[in-house]
Amino acid sequence: MSDVTATSGNRRVFVDKQSPKAYHALVQTSEAVRATAADAGLDRVLVELINLRVSQLNGCAYCLDVHTRAALRAGESTQRLGVLAAWRDTEVFTPRERAALALAEATTDPANAAAQEAAYGAAREVFGDDEISAVIWVAITINAFNRVSILSRHPVRRAPGASASGR
Repeated sequence: MSDVTATSGNRRVFVDKQSPKAYHALVQTSEAVRATAADAGLDRVLVELINLRVSQLNGCAYCLDVHTRAALRAGESTQRLGVLAAWRDTEVFTPRERAALALAEATTDPANAAAQEAAYGAAREVFGDDEISAVIWVAITINAFNRVSILSRHPVRRAPGASASGR
């Protein structure tokens, strides 16, 4: 029996539950990437900013919910989370964060060669090879999870104790 969700008359397969071996491999990859990021010196807040920005670009509500909570637990501020979608137009992100966000965006949209070259150049100014590799792997991994959740239509449920207005 498969795990599905009904959406607009279409039954969506929860691909993570339908193919648990493949999903488990993705989770293992994510764990290896988390260790790679830590070994490269990327802090948890930066990793969560990457996860959130990629999830914003992909429109993954489920991952946005999960990684917003993770970013807050890691010490990220609500101000910075609120302006993340417009990070280029703010002064609240460090040069390293800005370079990582640009590289994550270029990883998410690899067809934009000009943006990719500019992002890579900016990353080269503030990151070493291990850090660049880790940023790219974080972005690759969250892109994969975004696709699992978007195509499965994983639901975002109201947090316990939250009102309909979210307060």
